[in-house]
Amino acid sequence: MPRNLTVILQDRPGELARLGHATGEAGVNIQGMCAFTGEGRGVIHLLIDDDQVGTALRALDEAGMGVADEREALVIDVEDRPGTLGELARSMGEASVNIELAYTTFGGVKLVIVTDDVDNARAALD
Repeated sequence: MPRNLTVILQDRPGELARLGHATGEAGVNIQGMCAFTGEGRGVIHLLIDDDQVGTALRALDEAGMGVADEREALVIDVEDRPGTLGELARSMGEASVNIELAYTTFGGVKLVIVTDDVDNARAALD
């Protein structure tokens, strides 16, 4: 199962490049990403295949970047059409699943979801 790693960086030029260099040099392929800034910090969410998480964690640690959170993520094939997000989110809501994070992957139409209830989220998608 893919994992979402949350990395907190300083909000300054070059930090995302440093993260990309550290993971790239370690051979870690980032499958998806979400990044934003606020209050002097950069918050980066990385989608990493489960078999590369240990390597990613070591690379980030060696680069002086701590991982604030590591969680299982659902990666869902979605149709590229209006209303898809609403339909999927409604199914999750009706299953009492709170979506805590959502972003897309690289190279395709897939939605990454991190939730407080992965089992019910999976069931809602069936």
